[in-house]
Amino acid sequence: MILYLHGFRSSPQSAKAQKLAQAMHDRGLGSNWLCPQLPASPAQAMALVHGLIENARKQGLQPGRDLTVIGSSLGGYYAAHLAQRWDCRAVLLNPVIHAARDLATQVGEHTQFHSEEPFVFLPEYVDELAGLAVDRPSRPERYFLLAATGDEVLDWREMVQWYAGCASRIICGSDHGISDFDRWLPEVMAFALHAPHKP
Repeated sequence: MILYLHGFRSSPQSAKAQKLAQAMHDRGLGSNWLCPQLPASPAQAMALVHGLIENARKQGLQPGRDLTVIGSSLGGYYAAHLAQRWDCRAVLLNPVIHAARDLATQVGEHTQFHSEEPFVFLPEYVDELAGLAVDRPSRPERYFLLAATGDEVLDWREMVQWYAGCASRIICGSDHGISDFDRWLPEVMAFALHAPHKP
């Protein structure tokens, strides 16, 4: 099963989420794809995701063997937390490393990229983010980092340092949203599905 977690202000309608969903469908694995709309509250977002994983476990999912969490930006921060909690695989796409620090500047009202629906990022959400912090990966073989040197929002060098020793693909250029994601999709899918990648 692949569980995709979108970034701040994003949604399941994001380009990367849609491309991954299509890739799963094309492989006949559409029923093994989950991509929830995450609440603004990090605590509520994690409660939702833990519930989805628990429900899948009741149906036979073994997270350590069957689950890969793919997270983009803030979703990457969440994915790192889940990978340690469930001992599952994680793919990090331009992930936030220090979320409480980086999202503290976002307190206030926002709209989503794919909707005019407003939401408020409350000051207490920064504390919730701090409570989700985990150490560097203790099992680096279970992580794959995709980091773009052209990321205009986050520092790719911080990502590389944090995930040193993990499988990675450092993209020269690109941007925070990884607008050339089509090029890297096969590699991401190969890791997520435990399949050998043939360049």
